[in-house]
Amino acid sequence: MARTSEAIVIRAYGGAEVLVAETVPVPDPEPGQILIRQEAVSVNFHDVYVRSGAYKTLALPGIPGLEAVGVIEEVGEGVTDLTVGQRVAYIDKSYGAYAGARVLDAALAAPVPDGVEPGVATAWFLKGLTAQALVDEVEPVRAGMIVLAQAAAGGVGQLVARMASLRGATVIGTVGSPEKAAVAKAAGCDHVILYREEDVAARVAEITGGTGVNVAFDAVGKDSFEGSLASLASLGHLVHYGQASGPIPPFDLSRLGAKSAKVSRPFLWPYIQPRAKLLSASESLFAAMARGDLPLSLGGRYPLAQAAAAHAALEAREAGPFVLDC
Repeated sequence: MARTSEAIVIRAYGGAEVLVAETVPVPDPEPGQILIRQEAVSVNFHDVYVRSGAYKTLALPGIPGLEAVGVIEEVGEGVTDLTVGQRVAYIDKSYGAYAGARVLDAALAAPVPDGVEPGVATAWFLKGLTAQALVDEVEPVRAGMIVLAQAAAGGVGQLVARMASLRGATVIGTVGSPEKAAVAKAAGCDHVILYREEDVAARVAEITGGTGVNVAFDAVGKDSFEGSLASLASLGHLVHYGQASGPIPPFDLSRLGAKSAKVSRPFLWPYIQPRAKLLSASESLFAAMARGDLPLSLGGRYPLAQAAAAHAALEAREAGPFVLDC
């Protein structure tokens, strides 16, 4: 009998109602592939953009979803470093994660240790790898540095703050409300700036005695870029890794000259390729999770068939992250 699985299939772009549960065939793994029975799937804003058609990167009809955790049921020919019964996490830019079972390129899968709960692992895998790459490779954070974490109550922002603090830095976080200030403090920020009420650059100057920060990690984009730039110390680095408020407008590179500053725009993928780098980064991240070093709460869990409800909660800006249990 042919193998099948429940999956969420998008047949037309639109609101959360286009996320419909269907029964789909699951093929046998080909050489270099694995078959996994999924346990938990992460729900990200990227999924919302794919569903709505803002990102037309998923051919329709198609199964959305970038990341999940599951247990290997079969391995294809040539797969030697993964075994049946092993729990793995993955990020797949080709999508397909909103499913109870699936076939996956084995090169994408990273082992998950027993000490990390599957829902937590999938909810924080992409965010955690991103934050870890930012503070360890894009701008290596070390003791004595002063770090500005914009949107420090957000998913990646919390992890940037905590990881920078663990590495001995003084962390200044920005947030939009007193409630989020408490989240940022709990994540490791030594100082918190309410950006709707205070001038970020002026407060950074006050906190640092006019010196500025060695690095500003900024995923907000258009609304925060100028404040981040003005907050840099001499030889400072503005790491622009997202644009939640929109893309930054063009600016004159010569403006960096006064401080010999630099601006970079990193993406995660080059930092987890080839596979050896993915395995090393994943092992480090999961070890930190298992030790309890990171703030890893979950906002809500939904059955796979209720993916629409999870999207609605995410779009309503309810506290996440959210996962789908398979």
